[in-house]
Amino acid sequence: MAPAAILDVDGTLVDTNYHHAIAWYRALRDHGRTVPLWRLHRHIGMGGDQLVEAVTDKDFEEARGDAARDSEKDRYMELIEEAEPLPGAKDLIRALSERGCRVVLASSAKEHEVEHYVKLLDAEDVERTHSGDVDASKPAPDLVEAALEKVGGGEAIMIGDSTWDCEAAKRAGVRCVGVLTGGFSATELEDAGAEAVFESIEELLDALDRVLGAAAPAS
Repeated sequence: MAPAAILDVDGTLVDTNYHHAIAWYRALRDHGRTVPLWRLHRHIGMGGDQLVEAVTDKDFEEARGDAARDSEKDRYMELIEEAEPLPGAKDLIRALSERGCRVVLASSAKEHEVEHYVKLLDAEDVERTHSGDVDASKPAPDLVEAALEKVGGGEAIMIGDSTWDCEAAKRAGVRCVGVLTGGFSATELEDAGAEAVFESIEELLDALDRVLGAAAPAS
């Protein structure tokens, strides 16, 4: 039986990580805090419920965290039309389905953002999650667990681009494969729990049968 395939969306299937970094930069500046873009990028993939305090401090989170998150939503919507699927993203969804995998798009973004990505990916018939499905965002395991529940549980493999994806998968007891499309290094992804890392989705596609075979339960 082929494993379920849990696919991170932002940075893995759709090229959004740097758009999110810019949106957070502008949102935090709106509320009086300037955080360098390089530092923000290192936290992209972590949910906004945790990111603000991680890049500022507890006092800022308590005083302005919710307002900063609201601003980030608006700032990101100014950029979302520039986001495009990464090369091979649609092919990966199709290839996994053809191999019998139960595919689910795993995102803790707002539902309208997820639906925008679903249309970009021509994936209207694919299961997906959104922010309403989780209590805590990555690196907590909630998103991975919610995604797996959508497709009936069982053996699974996650494909992601950030250390937060790898950490969430590890905490959920799910194997993880990384891609470099989010701007994190292979070493960082491996240290966070990825058992293999590929430069791109296209490179992953070339090795897909091997990756799925390694993820399959022993007979």
